[in-house]
Amino acid sequence: MAITDWPASERPRERLLALGPQALSDAELLAIYLRVGVRGRSAVDLARELLRRHDGRLSKLATAPLAQLAATPGIGQAKAAQLQASFELARRALAEEMGERDNFSSPELVRDWLRLQLAMHQHEVFMALWLDAQNRLLLAETLFTGTLTQTSVYPREVVKRALSTNAAAVILAHNHPSGLAEPSSADQLLTGSLKQALALVDVRLLDHFIVAGNARPLSFAERGLI
Repeated sequence: MAITDWPASERPRERLLALGPQALSDAELLAIYLRVGVRGRSAVDLARELLRRHDGRLSKLATAPLAQLAATPGIGQAKAAQLQASFELARRALAEEMGERDNFSSPELVRDWLRLQLAMHQHEVFMALWLDAQNRLLLAETLFTGTLTQTSVYPREVVKRALSTNAAAVILAHNHPSGLAEPSSADQLLTGSLKQALALVDVRLLDHFIVAGNARPLSFAERGLI
């Protein structure tokens, strides 16, 4: 049955207008974005199928490759592209929010943003979040990219970027495509080397996060590794 044949009180769009977006389920919100379904399946049905294919988790849906989204029957490349655009807007909104507050006082916000940025990559990516003296975001950038299992990180280049951004502090992050968030001995040695190198130019290393799939990103600072 098409959504237009449903009682008005059950239609996602009408429910949003009456009750606000917070009252809707994930599937209902996705259905509003998808707008229409396909023959025999409503937009809500398509939304539920999308979520089912991603373990019912929006975080996994948000980081899914375009081809994977498009492979869902009834989605296709056009709707998949629209979904990716919407999630990218969410990532940019989070980046703006980070720039307007004391970021290190809100580590969960940093975690959420890093997971959205890094979890989808199938190869290792090393990022830096350069901060001013009030821990507000100056610039978030990818410094190095690597293979499925490793990335070459050069402390000299990290220091050069710290100087060019005039940063007072930095949060580092990289992903583990393997899905394991535990830091390797190489990760710990690198973090120590980077902390020492950055200290020479008066830049504080506040934390180093490891992002692995949709698990909670690991914080070196919370582990006492910095």
